[in-house]
Amino acid sequence: MACHEHAFDWFGGVVKRVVIDNVKAGVLKTDLHDPVLGEPYRRLAQHYGFVASPNRPRTPRHKGKVESGVHYVKRNFIAGRTFADLESLNERGKRWVMETTGQRIHGTTKEAPLGRFHRQEQASLQALPVREFEWIATYQAKVQRDCHVNVESRYYSAPFRLIGKQVDVYVGRRLVEMYVGTELVATHPRVKEKGGRATRLEHYPEAKREWLANPPERCRERAQAIGNSCAKVVDALLDDPIQDRRRSAQSLLRWSETVSTERLENACRRALHYGDPSSRRVKKILDAGLDRVPIEREYPKGIPLASYRFARPASTFFGKEAPSC
Repeated sequence: MACHEHAFDWFGGVVKRVVIDNVKAGVLKTDLHDPVLGEPYRRLAQHYGFVASPNRPRTPRHKGKVESGVHYVKRNFIAGRTFADLESLNERGKRWVMETTGQRIHGTTKEAPLGRFHRQEQASLQALPVREFEWIATYQAKVQRDCHVNVESRYYSAPFRLIGKQVDVYVGRRLVEMYVGTELVATHPRVKEKGGRATRLEHYPEAKREWLANPPERCRERAQAIGNSCAKVVDALLDDPIQDRRRSAQSLLRWSETVSTERLENACRRALHYGDPSSRRVKKILDAGLDRVPIEREYPKGIPLASYRFARPASTFFGKEAPSC
């Protein structure tokens, strides 16, 4: 893709049609009638405004002119020369194109290639885009058990159904996108700091979403909206100093979706009245329909306690009356 950008910049314009070899960087699936372009290359074509025309698979003769040009450069420029580095090769290559091979008389056209380009071909090129193409780095990453992939030491969530599978990750300047084949499965803003995370709750299983979406503060708010008794039960669960009962609180609050909030509040009031503010007790009250039964405000009066004394005086047992305490 970078070669396309450099070529368009060099020629000062964009061709209308690009015949591309079936390399993975450009063509995701080779097919005579319905080839599938890779997402980065498709975006490159869209940005520059050219039509991509993948070469026929397993048909080398369709790219013969390109291959002959490669051989020409190898034989006439690279052979017999040494270069200190890539920068030196590129600099000497540019001079060779402009001063030597571009000025020779071509065997087919009988014209100098550079002269023909400036007189006839350059005018047919499309204008270069005003803004630069947003370069996309591509990766393959495995979705881990925590529903995230590790890309450039940054973590991005993916749907839990893809755990253990490979996804194609495209990293742009601002966005990160994940694909399975041609299906877009996730999009995130690009994380700037190493070790940072970008997570979407809908990528988790339902139970995990419930856990993350309802931290203790949120549980207390939801309970208070239902009623004071519900709030007291949830507070008792969340304030347990020994055991983490957050899931119990979340489960209790979820029952408001299947029974009315009034019934849940009454069940919590009854559980508090009998000294058992647990989600298990509230569930049993709801299942038995006891939340509809009025709570007895007073216990039945028992036998009044009298001030009892021993039936016989102490002297009966000890010979004389023992001093009173």
